[in-house]
Amino acid sequence: MTVPEIPLRETKYGLVADGEGWFVINARESRWRDAGHFGLFCNFEGKRRFRQLGINLNVLEPGQPIGMYHRELHQEDFLVLAGECLLIVEGQERKLRAWDFVHCPPETNHMIVGAGGGPAVVLAVGARGGRKGLVYPVDELAVAHRAGVERETTKPEEAYASFPAWARCRYHEGSLPDL
Repeated sequence: MTVPEIPLRETKYGLVADGEGWFVINARESRWRDAGHFGLFCNFEGKRRFRQLGINLNVLEPGQPIGMYHRELHQEDFLVLAGECLLIVEGQERKLRAWDFVHCPPETNHMIVGAGGGPAVVLAVGARGGRKGLVYPVDELAVAHRAGVERETTKPEEAYASFPAWARCRYHEGSLPDL
């Protein structure tokens, strides 16, 4: 059995891949999202989410978290490709710089926040598995960095309630460095 290459589809916000099969896409040509307080990201997905792995390329300005401090039943990993970040993990802070890799096994409370004097680029990869076991715990450090909840919840809609919805957008020229 041969796995087919799937064609890329042009949208007003960039290219997407729809369907099952292999493809190659350049991040600068992919469809992006402007997540406001949570920076810019692309996930390389079309109408369907990838079944096994979630993968996001994130561009964070200083002070912008990738999301809200949380833990889940599946592992997540992060690689800082450029710039500086702050890791908030299990109630601790850790400075990160380009090429630092973070592994969060299942049930690890964590979040990444942009830091330093300019934008950071972070590759985030996580196992898929639904929302079962997802918890947004209260954490003093996360709240101080505007990356945490005031009251524990298991519902993303509650954790993100005070932030506007993310909007699709094209790649912002200059967001990704030439490595």
